[in-house]
Amino acid sequence: MNIERYIDHTLLKPTATVREIKALCSEAKTYNFYAVCVNSCNVSLAREELKGSEIKIAAVIGFPLGAMSTEAKICEARYSMENGADEIDMVINLGWLKSEEYGRVKDEIAQIKKAIMPGKLKVIIETCYLTAEEKKIASMLVVEGKADFVKTSTGFGTGGATFEDIELIKRVIQNKIKIKASGGIKNKITAKRFLDMGVSRLGTSSGIAIVKEPNP
Repeated sequence: MNIERYIDHTLLKPTATVREIKALCSEAKTYNFYAVCVNSCNVSLAREELKGSEIKIAAVIGFPLGAMSTEAKICEARYSMENGADEIDMVINLGWLKSEEYGRVKDEIAQIKKAIMPGKLKVIIETCYLTAEEKKIASMLVVEGKADFVKTSTGFGTGGATFEDIELIKRVIQNKIKIKASGGIKNKITAKRFLDMGVSRLGTSSGIAIVKEPNP
């Protein structure tokens, strides 16, 4: 298993400097990660740094709260794609979900997917803030909104990906779309277990440590 090919090498902290984004991209090339994941303001820089490589660029949208207007998210998503992003990782509106405004949640996902075609859309449901039932509903809304991935977490909430949440999401989506586990993935044992469970992508800022760690 080439674990590096499942990793979105991630730097989303608000203080990330130009030098740090350049280093992120250099590391991605060195370790052959699948993608880098950055804030939208850093997409064009990442595009320049990764020119000539096969490494993808994922941009986070409505991050990390998800509480922006749909119009603002669409604008940010289009900007990211126009400036070199291949994939969009958007955060759902958690307030709408908890208010049972399910149609609005699904419609927002669908609108962003339409706006970025043919780009890939990963939808962050931020599992740490949801009940089990809300996780099920959110996962189904991602499927119905025609996104490509359910993503567990921003990494900025009170918790990240868990094995229990992956099992729950898998039961709901039934292989109709893929899963990205993110948040708190810091070692190879954890990463491999997620992949063994059927996760298709890992979001982590610990990618180098993971790939350099001896096999368990």
